[in-house]
Amino acid sequence: MARQSRLGSIQWKFVKQFVWLSAGIVTAIFAVLFAVVHYLRTSTQLSQLVSDYLGVQLPESINWGLVSGLFLLALLTAAVVGIAGGYVIGNLLKKRLNTLRQATMNLERGLLSYRLPELGTDEIGEIGWQFNRIAEKWEDQVASLQRLSNHNAALGEQVRHAAVVEERQRLARELHDAVSQQLFAIAMTTAAIKRMMEQNPQRAMQQIELVEEMAAAAQAEMRALLLHLRPATLQDRPLREAVTDLLEELTQKHPINITWELEEIEDLPSGIEDHLFRILQEALSNTLRHSQADKIEVKLFTLREQVRLRVSDNGIGFDPDDEKLTSYGLHSMRERVNEIGGSLDIISSTGTGTQIEVRIPLVMEINQKGGDQL
Repeated sequence: MARQSRLGSIQWKFVKQFVWLSAGIVTAIFAVLFAVVHYLRTSTQLSQLVSDYLGVQLPESINWGLVSGLFLLALLTAAVVGIAGGYVIGNLLKKRLNTLRQATMNLERGLLSYRLPELGTDEIGEIGWQFNRIAEKWEDQVASLQRLSNHNAALGEQVRHAAVVEERQRLARELHDAVSQQLFAIAMTTAAIKRMMEQNPQRAMQQIELVEEMAAAAQAEMRALLLHLRPATLQDRPLREAVTDLLEELTQKHPINITWELEEIEDLPSGIEDHLFRILQEALSNTLRHSQADKIEVKLFTLREQVRLRVSDNGIGFDPDDEKLTSYGLHSMRERVNEIGGSLDIISSTGTGTQIEVRIPLVMEINQKGGDQL
């Protein structure tokens, strides 16, 4: 907004209004006097009464030059009075309004502790009082927001620390329950092999094959655990690219056939991308540790306004309804799916492999490329 001119300020508006008011009053007075004199002169009876009671003889004619001079003098006097009166009153009002304007500018600049002085008991004084109340509330709200921000930062740090501790504890449990026990079994079996090498070589060879199997199982368990420790790869990258890198890395490091079909899904919220990536990590980890599969198939696509992630293997399978076989990883996957309003289907039975499918509804418009594929 352009800055207003000096003559457009409220002070000069008062001057102009006072000048017009004064001129109007003078004009009205002269008009009334002229009408009265004219009426008296045209009425013989009223003229006689004025002469008898007041002793004033009305002139036979009006001196228009004198009247015009008096009228102009009265207008000039009224203009001077109007200018002076309007300037003084407008200046007093302008000072009070400038105080209000300065206060609003200070509030806009963040000077929340500034308060208006007493501006009187009229409407402007009431505005000043209301302004101070608003400034006080605003200052309190900003202080509350800053306290909340600090609290959230501290709480976020606690949550991150708790998540790290929980993950460490989980990995410790996994190492203790699986790898540690397998290594202990390998050590005990190796010790037994030493004693039976000379007495029963055939039995010793069978035990060596068992050690090889246990070592392979322990190696698969460690690879699955390392999969959880790999750094996040979604930062500033689309989901399809991050998943491709993950699967290529697994193909190079694991003796298992992995195939994938990944659709490029545009404008997918980062929160959904992160959850899908973590769910895929968990599904692959469970497959490597428990399925004994030699083939894994991964699909990512859209269908019927849903994002779908499907992971299938040809392993030994399991009973999804058996709580004893339900791992921590499956619970984690269900929690992540619930957080983004999706659903998780697990199709498996003993000896038939496993298929895990995640469905996430799309609540915004997303360009679907090949959304009808299966």
